Amino acid sequence: MNIKNVSLFGILFAFVVIALGAWTRLVDAGLGCPDWPGCYGFVFFPTTEAEVALAEQRYPAFPYEIDKAIPEVVHRYFAAALGLLAIFIVYLTHRTEDKQNKRISIFLLIFICCQGLFGYLTVSLKLLPIIVTTHLFGGFITLSTFFYLYIKNSNFFKNFQIGHLKNLAMLALFVLVIQIFLGAWTSTNYASLACPDFPTCQGSFIPDMDFSAGFNLAQEVGPNYLYGLLDNEARVAIHYSHRITAIFLTIIFLILISKLWFSSAAPLASTLGIVLLTQISLGIMNVVYVLPLYIAIAHNLVAALLLLTTLYINMLAWKK
Repeated sequence: MNIKNVSLFGILFAFVVIALGAWTRLVDAGLGCPDWPGCYGFVFFPTTEAEVALAEQRYPAFPYEIDKAIPEVVHRYFAAALGLLAIFIVYLTHRTEDKQNKRISIFLLIFICCQGLFGYLTVSLKLLPIIVTTHLFGGFITLSTFFYLYIKNSNFFKNFQIGHLKNLAMLALFVLVIQIFLGAWTSTNYASLACPDFPTCQGSFIPDMDFSAGFNLAQEVGPNYLYGLLDNEARVAIHYSHRITAIFLTIIFLILISKLWFSSAAPLASTLGIVLLTQISLGIMNVVYVLPLYIAIAHNLVAALLLLTTLYINMLAWKK
């Protein structure tokens, strides 16, 4: 095996982990196991009546629900497997003389270990929003690092001359990162359905909102933050911000697409346009159809795909 093939597998596997994380979050299974790394003190999760009774005796404040324990445990073990893959990449890179590969692989391994720490903190701090959001965001960084390794080791830099677009490409990436953060913040604060109508929100284009409460990064979690503690106006502020940023993002990306279309990278313009249109459509469908599970998961995955596409454009624009 070479670094290119293992990195490609890492990209695909990271997409699976992101999907599993979204599934866990969307079915409210973030505390499906109230302990870490085990589940109610078991390596996997309780299955027999005796094990369930023991589990509830150990954690009386968290009644056992197997439908929530399964997503949490599956997500944990897939994430752990991603860490093993990162160890293997470190081994592969240290058999070569490429110092940059070595540095990136070590960063990737350390970062995935940090992701494990944030997984622990997610449970121990009872779904504290800033911790959960950081953990979700970290999944996108992990995916992007695998992608960077793959592109770097596959000579995938086609003869596209788009150096004149590097500032615009960087701006698009910057706004996209903000938008992904807002999407994660919307999800972790249970604000996805705070605006149940479209294109209006709460029947108005400018609804009542509480931004100070909505973006209080040091908010309390109570006994736990399952289902959220914010009032409606705070959740509306979060959801509304995600929508407004999406408008700015779309404008910037349309400008970037038009510039790419009239350059040597016209195929990238088509790709970026299709991914962007798909993501916008999924976002609208989440509201109109009241957050269907598979559409919501797809919204996470296409956001990741949009990030990789934008990252690739930046790599081309800034290549030396």
